[in-house]
Order: sequence, then C-alpha cells, then structure tokens
Amino acid sequence: MKQTNISVFIPHNGCKNTCSFCNQRTISGHSEQITPDALSELLKEQQPHLLKTDRQAQIAFFGGSFTAIDREYMCSLLEVAQKFVKEYPAQFVGIRCSTRPDCIDSEVLTILKSYGMTAIELGAQSMSDEVLLSNRRGHTAEDVRLAAGLIKSFGFELGLQMMTGLYKDTPDRCIYTAEEFIKLAPDTVRIYPAVILKGTELDELREKGIYKTFGFDETIDLCAELLEKFTQHNIPVIRMGLHASEDVENNMTGGVYHPALREIVESRLFLKEMLSATEEGGRYIFYTDKSNISKITGQGGYNRGILLGKNITFKIKEEKGTRLRAERIN
Repeated sequence: MKQTNISVFIPHNGCKNTCSFCNQRTISGHSEQITPDALSELLKEQQPHLLKTDRQAQIAFFGGSFTAIDREYMCSLLEVAQKFVKEYPAQFVGIRCSTRPDCIDSEVLTILKSYGMTAIELGAQSMSDEVLLSNRRGHTAEDVRLAAGLIKSFGFELGLQMMTGLYKDTPDRCIYTAEEFIKLAPDTVRIYPAVILKGTELDELREKGIYKTFGFDETIDLCAELLEKFTQHNIPVIRMGLHASEDVENNMTGGVYHPALREIVESRLFLKEMLSATEEGGRYIFYTDKSNISKITGQGGYNRGILLGKNITFKIKEEKGTRLRAERIN
C-alpha cells in the first residue's frame, strides 16, 4: 500500500529568528495558520479519498517550528490529529512534524508522545558551525546531535534535513554534513539545495556580490554524491529539492530549483555507472527495468550526449528488476 503525507503547514510562528534563506510564505505557499476546526475538515475530506485510492497517510505538520509554537495551539492540533489516527487507523498511520534542533527537550517530547507523534524531522541544514552562524540559524551542530539523540531515545522516527549551497558553504562541508548525519543514524533524510528568494538576507548578499551559491551542474553532482552516500548506509532520502511551486519560481533570484531535481540527480548516478561499464568507442546494450529508462537517457538526452562525446553509442532493452547491465555489441 502506498504511503503519503497530508501536509499541514504551520507558517513561521514558532521560529524565534529569521534565517538568511527564509521566506516561509513563499516556500510553503501559506501565510495563515490553520485552526483545529479547519484541520478536522481537511482530514474528513482526505479520509474517503485515501480509502478509495488504497493509500495510507501520515499527518505532517510542516512549515514552521512545530514544537516552538504556542503550546496550547500545538496541543489543539495534535488532539485533532490523534482523533483521526484512532478513528481511521487504516488511512491515517501516524503523525510527524518538523522543528528546530534547539526546540527539542524532554518535556515537549513527552507531550508529543502522549498524542501519538511518530516521527520528528530536524531542520539541521548543516553540521558546520561556521555555516550555521553565517546563516543566522541560531543553533549549533552540537544542538543537532543532542536533539537527535533525545528524539531517538524517546522512540520517535528521526528525520534530518540539510541544505546545500548556503552562505559560506562548500561542497566539502556538505559532504561533512552528510557524514555527520550518518553517524546519527536517522531514519530519513531530506536534501534541499539553497534557493535564493526575494526579501531574504541571502538575496541581499547576492546583490552585493558577497554571496554566490553553487551552480546547477555542481549541485547535481554534489547531490548525486550525497544520495549515493546515504543509500550506501541504507538511509532513505525521502525528498530532494523544494516542491514544485509557482511562488518559488516567481520569487527566486538565484540558487538551484527544478521540479524534477531528484530524477536528474538519479540520472547522474546512472551516468557514472554507464561510464564505468563501458569503453570509449564502443557500442552497447543497456538492460534495465522499465522505471529506469528515462534516467539512463538523461533529461533531454544528457547522458546519451555525454557518452556520444566518447564515441559510445547504446540501445536500451527492458529487463524487469535490473538496475543496469551493460553488454558490448561487436
């Protein structure tokens, strides 16, 4: 059975500072906070749809720092979520939230546990203290480590979120962040390349010529390396890049955003495997599962073009369950 999230956005209230990259309304597309009654109506609408499509969902409180919002308001939302999980366990299979590492303690985790919270994602962004300080995150890498350990000790599923290409960031620092994440053994990871939005400090730094984020190809290669690293340690990367959004497209002034970013990154990994499995000047058949065909050719035929530049041509044949198998044609 397929699983999804019903995302409930909690705009900026709860965040105690404004990070260099933050324009929460543009990122989430929401500016008004949801009421418990509105949440109840939303879940009522979604329950028959989930039943009809044979899907399960987690109720996910995203957008702001959920554990830092007004406690009474937080509990009122959790009360509604818990009610639907109890009444419709076949459709609503859990509750998750995102928050800041410095907004986690035993008291709030005890409250979340009492309402049936199942997963907590930390917006860590980087494990470099210089990057965190330069982007006004308001917490340290050690705060991430402490919060992650506490979350796991309470039995919650742990998610970690990272950003690439922030002010003062480098590819090596991103790799270091991934390696530090792996030490924390998260259940899931999200990777967000930095997108520069109007009205943010990053945009001001960009205009002054002080800051320039990673380029598109550099970001794709970096994210491919990060994805490979997490995959090797059996840590699922459940999201890569911001969700497709006209608000983001209309308000971005720089950075890396693409609605098919994940597929492009996965395609770059296939290119690496194809180059490793071939010799210059050869003709090949690549056998692969049907689901991988577009990733092997690459967006706009990118991978085919790279191989053609090395005088390598290929055909693709479907082979169910196969990732990539190369056969040279004489």
